[in-house]
Amino acid sequence: MGRAPLPDTRGASRAGARRWRAIWLWPLLAACALALAEPAPYQWRNVAIGGGGFVTGIVFHPHQPGLAYARTDVGGAYRWEGAARRWVPLNDGLGRDDVNLLGIESLAVDPADPDRLYLAAGTYLNARTGNGAILRSHDRGRSFARSDLPFKLGGNEMGRGNGERLAVDPNDGRVLLFGSRGAGLWRSGDAGATWSPVAGFPAVATASEAGVQTEWAGHLPVGIVSVVFDAGSGRRGRPTPTIYAGVSTGGTSLYVSHDAGTHWAPVAGQPRGLRPTRIARAGDGVLYLSYGDAPGPNRMNDGAVWRYAPATGEWHDITPAPQSSDTERDGFGWGAVAVDPADPKGLLASTFCRYGPHDEIFRSVDGGAHWTPLLTGAQFDHDSAEWTRDATPHWIAALAIDPFDADHAMFVTGYGVWASRNLRQAGTAPVRWSFDDAGLEETVPLALVSPATGAAALVSGVGDLDGFRHDDLDRPQRQLDGPRLTNTEALADAGQAPERLVRAGRLRRHEGQVRLLYSRDGGAHWRAFAQEPPDGQGAGRVALAADGGRVLWTPEQAAQAWFSDDLGTRWQPVQGLPASAIVAADRFDPRRFYAYEPGVGTLRLSDDGGATFRPAVAGAGPADAQGAGPDRPRHADVQASTTQRGTVYVGAGARGLLRFSGRGLERLPGVEQAYSLGLGKPAPGAAAPTLFVYGRIGGIDGLFRSGDDGVHWRRIDDDAHRYGRISRVTGDPRRYGRVYFATEGRGIVYGDPR
Repeated sequence: MGRAPLPDTRGASRAGARRWRAIWLWPLLAACALALAEPAPYQWRNVAIGGGGFVTGIVFHPHQPGLAYARTDVGGAYRWEGAARRWVPLNDGLGRDDVNLLGIESLAVDPADPDRLYLAAGTYLNARTGNGAILRSHDRGRSFARSDLPFKLGGNEMGRGNGERLAVDPNDGRVLLFGSRGAGLWRSGDAGATWSPVAGFPAVATASEAGVQTEWAGHLPVGIVSVVFDAGSGRRGRPTPTIYAGVSTGGTSLYVSHDAGTHWAPVAGQPRGLRPTRIARAGDGVLYLSYGDAPGPNRMNDGAVWRYAPATGEWHDITPAPQSSDTERDGFGWGAVAVDPADPKGLLASTFCRYGPHDEIFRSVDGGAHWTPLLTGAQFDHDSAEWTRDATPHWIAALAIDPFDADHAMFVTGYGVWASRNLRQAGTAPVRWSFDDAGLEETVPLALVSPATGAAALVSGVGDLDGFRHDDLDRPQRQLDGPRLTNTEALADAGQAPERLVRAGRLRRHEGQVRLLYSRDGGAHWRAFAQEPPDGQGAGRVALAADGGRVLWTPEQAAQAWFSDDLGTRWQPVQGLPASAIVAADRFDPRRFYAYEPGVGTLRLSDDGGATFRPAVAGAGPADAQGAGPDRPRHADVQASTTQRGTVYVGAGARGLLRFSGRGLERLPGVEQAYSLGLGKPAPGAAAPTLFVYGRIGGIDGLFRSGDDGVHWRRIDDDAHRYGRISRVTGDPRRYGRVYFATEGRGIVYGDPR
């Protein structure tokens, strides 16, 4: 064997000197880049899907025609503009640090002031999540002040469709009550600015029985689910004496106060064994309550609807349909009950988790003595969102009747809002329902691809809805055809054959179905691969060679990546590639693939079509120190250049924005954090693609654009359009400046320069 060559220490010294110069030059270069930045105003719109997420509550203002509000579990709150028949999002100004506030636990309006709106905001109860807050507005949600709470809220937890927990005193708008999950009842006497606990509320509100056991998080509190003021018990300008509160327990669950909330006692004669889900007060003072054996929404196998007349103390079971009406024979509960504000005998009530044949809404005009089903035999108008033809109404957790139009009612589902226009014809003619979800874009996108050619401007993967081919960004489109996935979590197209795409996802049912699909016509039609590799749980990450001939797939929980040249007939293991690596295909050379390991900062290359990988460069130099600790990147965006062969960019979290073009992995100056990265059409006269980075530059978290390969950056979002935490940034290869990104509950957003 020949002697191994001695290392070139001179080269190592030069490289080390370059790295050390980068340490002190980088802040100067960053400052220069920012000093040259100019404002770049953008117009932001949703890519229209039309609904898609769980709307957990709806409230009409009792004295302002055409005004209503909706809350969602992860996508913020919305205002209904009756004249335009459109929802307006209210919380897009919340940024990355406040993403937890996009889950709305409850909402309330001031009956005496149509401009005042209150939101109880907070998504999760886990230890990693911050506390909740009350957001209060004096201009119908156009702006908010914030009052932080010393406990967590659960806008996306069990019982999130119960309500309403937050209530404004109809006689004294300075007084608000909020029923928490684990901290009891809280009161404000200054229109929501400050809050204090109500000491006299029974301890059951914080007891274990007012919670629920889950498989994923153990025991979770549900607490007080509904607060209702009895307006007729008081007079204007003074706190209302009589107040009711329902606790999520199968024991004694309904409590009343007759001294404005100081002392509380159980309501006599109440039913036991079921938990209240909603409480509605009629104009004559009668209460109507819906119940389930669980708080929902994951399951509910028993329930009832009851009427309580405080004047006489009488309770009556007025449940509209028996358990035997469930064709699946696993039972169901009752999600909501609503009263017509103009008619104390006019009621609506909804089943919950009745999957056979489907959930139903019942109507009564005599206080619950007789009921008529409204959905069976009804006419549903799907024109506004064709994909809803395949969706069954479910998780009907809230109902509301328009105070100014008794024909107009709304009900929520796990995927949006339906509205009637002829409710009073029920029983004599089919009720007509339209999908009134325009503007209410509550989805969680999981993957985005903007093809370089073809009819589709965008192809998306969406949680719970599989995905969409967006030929028109401003009109809801049909879901992706072919075998249906529950979630599409990975998408890839071929750089030199963009009509070829692959997608991978997961399924809740039909576990024999292959979870990797392909299209040869730009996403118009899809077919499943022949089979899956012998390892993994579907979903994961995919990459497609530049000519579309080879796919690399690292399924979730797989020990390694696999490749196939024949649409899955045969799978072979990839050599030299850790399962944690994120892979991208070169957009020009079908034999070149790149792989980046987020945990160690190593870039690997393949020049044999992804069959084997070798280290190209290890680590990201001295900048690695900035990736230590809790912000060390566990995910990275790897994007091969759309204009330059052999060049790849890596959005590497705390390591910033990296570029490899054959001479080493360099950190581009100015980018302190790179959470997500996308490439778009080059600026006029430029050779490099336009870079879009969602990250931190100059100490500001935002969405930035560079048209000169990272030398200068412009922030393109603004303080009114932050959308919580965004991800999966994707530039448009055909239209300069256009960018798409995914949110964690506000759907897909796209922007164009103004």
